[in-house]
Amino acid sequence: MKPLLLPQLVNDPFGDPAVYVDFLFERRAILFDLGDLSPLSPRKLLRVSHIFVSHAHMDHFIGFDPLVRLLLGREKELHIFGPPGFVDQVAHRLAGYTWNLVESYPTDFTVVAWELHPDDRLVSAEFHCQRGFRRENETERPAPGGLLLDEETLRLRAVILDHRTPSLAFSLEEKVHVNILKNRLIEQGWPVGSWLRDLKLAVQRGAADDLPFNIKWKEEGETRETTLPLGHLKETILTVEPGQKVVYVADSAYHEANAATIVALACDADYLFIEASFPEEDAERARARFHLTALRAGEMAREANVRQVVPFHFSPRYEGREELLRDEVMQAFRG
Repeated sequence: MKPLLLPQLVNDPFGDPAVYVDFLFERRAILFDLGDLSPLSPRKLLRVSHIFVSHAHMDHFIGFDPLVRLLLGREKELHIFGPPGFVDQVAHRLAGYTWNLVESYPTDFTVVAWELHPDDRLVSAEFHCQRGFRRENETERPAPGGLLLDEETLRLRAVILDHRTPSLAFSLEEKVHVNILKNRLIEQGWPVGSWLRDLKLAVQRGAADDLPFNIKWKEEGETRETTLPLGHLKETILTVEPGQKVVYVADSAYHEANAATIVALACDADYLFIEASFPEEDAERARARFHLTALRAGEMAREANVRQVVPFHFSPRYEGREELLRDEVMQAFRG
C-alpha cells in the first residue's frame, strides 16, 4: 500500500512538540501542535490547512506568531483547534499586535479558531485580517465522539486528556485506501488521467457498485469514452484496503482514565506519536509534572496494537541519554 499520509516530527525528540503530516498527491498538510516551526520551509508551511493544538503551554503554541506572519497578505483560511478556552487564547495572541494598516491588504487571510469541550461541543470564532483580526462570527456545533473533521477521504477526532489542564490527543484516519493497479490499467488500454482521481473519490465516498462511471480519453487525436459499472472497475484496476491511521498523544499524566483513553484512541494505528518525557526510574518526577514515562508510553503502544511507535518530547535533563528513553519505550512496546 502506497501511503497517502506522510507524518514526521518537526524537531528532534528534545525539541518543541510538532508533527507535520503531508498528504501525497495533494497540495495540503496538517500540523499537530505548534512548537518551534523553524525547521519547516515556507513552502511546506503554506500547504498547512488545519492545525490541532493539544494545549497552549508555550512549547506547544509558540509557532503561532511566525506562522501568522508568513500568511499575512495571502488569501488563505487557516483552521486551528484546541481545548476549552482556546478561542480566547487565539484572540489574545492576535490582539497583542497593532493592525491599523491591514484594511488596505488586497487579500483577507482568516484564522478560524475552534475549541472542543468535554460535552462534545465545538465552539468557534473567525478572525479576519482586513478587519484587524477582531473576533466575529461565533458559532457552536456538536462534535459527536470528538469528531473535528469529517471529509470525503478522512476523519479526525480528538479526546481530552488530563495534564493538570485539558490536553487534546488526536487520531487522523484515512477512510479507505484506494490504490490503482497500473499494470491492469495498461492491460485494459486505459490512460492515466484525472478520471482516476474521480474514480478513487467515488469509491471513498462509498458509491454503489452499480453506479455507471464514465471514462474519457484521447487516442490518436480522437476522443474515446466508455461507461462501466463502478464495481467492475473496482475489481479490474483497484485495490481497496483499510486506510492509514496516525495518532498524536502529547502531554498527559499517567493514570487509569488517561491510559484507557489513549489505548482506545490509538487502537491499530499505523503511527503513534507519543510523549515519553521521563524514564521509569524517575516516575515520581513524571507524576509530579503530569507527564508519561517511556515505559508507560511503550506499554500503551503495545496494548493498542500499533504498527510503529514514535516517542518524542524527551525532558532536556536527559540530553546525551536519548537511548535510555528510546530503549525503554521499545522494550515495553515489544514486550
